[in-house]
Amino acid sequence: MPDQLVLLPGWAFGPAALQPLCQALSEQSPDLEVVVEPLPELADADADAWLDELDRRLPRNTWLAGWSLGGMLATQLAARRGDACRGLLTIASNPCFRARIDWSRAMAENIFDAFHEAFRLDPQETLKRFRSLCSRGGFDPRTLARQLQVSQSQASLEVLDAGLQLLAKLDGRSSLRDYFGPQLHVFGGRDALVPVSAADALGSWMPGVTIEVLADASHALPLERAEEVAGAMLAMISGVRG
Repeated sequence: MPDQLVLLPGWAFGPAALQPLCQALSEQSPDLEVVVEPLPELADADADAWLDELDRRLPRNTWLAGWSLGGMLATQLAARRGDACRGLLTIASNPCFRARIDWSRAMAENIFDAFHEAFRLDPQETLKRFRSLCSRGGFDPRTLARQLQVSQSQASLEVLDAGLQLLAKLDGRSSLRDYFGPQLHVFGGRDALVPVSAADALGSWMPGVTIEVLADASHALPLERAEEVAGAMLAMISGVRG
């Protein structure tokens, strides 16, 4: 039976945002079955409810991977599943997206809170700004932002608001330590949303995991650097296969 990899997108984006990565993975490893799944569409910001849905919906004994919020949820689910998860792969995903006293390598609290308030006041303009932030630091930010617009989630504003609440409160550090399978965490060197210093912080927190930083890459590295991200992911999977 071929290995299976499940990919989860980031906040405000649908599965289309991960199609470039999915295609790159399939081309580089035709025997790997890649599945891109949407995030739950729940207006409740209860993390357990989101994880319960993912646990019901996603096949077991697969590799779990995700971009940004998708990676944070994949981390929680990997810890929950334990041996029923082949491995964990995250992309531009910080253990804590919003900074806290004991995890400063993240988005400042006041900046996140102002963004959340702006979303509630003018969601469409804030989503446009978010796409710009995702693409900032990339080789061609304007083209990247247009690609992101096409792949934007069609979820309701209530669901998107719940996703922002999850971004604010999720802390994946204990889940990272509770999951004993192989781990790879890929960061963008010019990410405007997840500071590259988070890679060093994670390396200090979890010295046994594999961390890769793609220089000159934005938060949208699954789109703009799909080939390289796929290569890093497949190197991890191949190493485990032996």
